[in-house]
Amino acid sequence: MKREGLGKFVCKIFVCLSLLGGTAYAEVKEEAPQKMKNAKMFQSVAMDEATILQDSKNKLYCPLCGMNLPMFYKTNHAALHEGHTKQYCSLHCLVEDKIQNKADLKDIQVVDVTSLKFIDAQSATYVVGSSKKGTMSMVSKYAFAKKADAEVFVKEFGGEMMGFEEAYIRASQGFEKEMMMVSENQATAGQKGEMIYNKMCQKTDILFASTAEAKTFIKEQKLCEKLDEKQLQAVGLYLYKR
Repeated sequence: MKREGLGKFVCKIFVCLSLLGGTAYAEVKEEAPQKMKNAKMFQSVAMDEATILQDSKNKLYCPLCGMNLPMFYKTNHAALHEGHTKQYCSLHCLVEDKIQNKADLKDIQVVDVTSLKFIDAQSATYVVGSSKKGTMSMVSKYAFAKKADAEVFVKEFGGEMMGFEEAYIRASQGFEKEMMMVSENQATAGQKGEMIYNKMCQKTDILFASTAEAKTFIKEQKLCEKLDEKQLQAVGLYLYKR
C-alpha cells in the first residue's frame, strides 16, 4: 500500500471506531488526519491519573469490548464479580455483562468526573444525555459525587440528572439497539484490523478469549509494528473474532 493510501486507510479506521468509543471522532473529517491525531476526548485522562482497580493480566482494557480504560476513564465503572474486580469502560458494558453474561455484580462503583476517583454508584448523581460524547452509546452518561457538580455540568452541557438505578434502566432500555450499532461497527473495525494485521504484524495461530486478551498479547509479544490505540483495538477485534 502506498504511503498516501495508507494515510487515508488509517483515517477511515478512526471514523469506523468512533462509535465504539462514543462517536468522539465522528466530527473530524477524513481529510484532516493530523487534527484527529491531536484531538483529546472528554473521557480521556493520562495514565497516571487513572485508577485501575482490576488485577487481571489484561487490566488496562475493558473485559467486554477491549477498549482502553484510561482513554475512556470518565465513564469507567467497576464491580466485584466472584471475588475479583472487573472494570468497564462504560455503563453500557456493565449492563452487557449483567444481561448477556448473567454476571452477578456486587459493589458497583463509578468514576466521579470531578475528582477522577471511584465512588459508590448508588450515591452518585448521573447526568444522562449531555452534549459530551458517550462511551459505547449514543446517549452519554457521566457521574458525579456531588449534586452541585452535576448541576454545573448540566448548565454547560445539558442532560438530565438522575440516580444510578434510573441511569441503569435507561442503559438497559436502549441496550438492544446499541448492541446492534456496536456489533456493526466492531465488524467493520475487525475488517480494517485484518488489513492492518496482514500489513504490519507477525502472524499467530493463538485463539483469544477476548479483545482485551488479544491486545495484551500483541503488546507483550511486540507482534505488530508500532500501532496507535485505535489500530491496536482494530487488530485486537480481528484476532478475537476471526
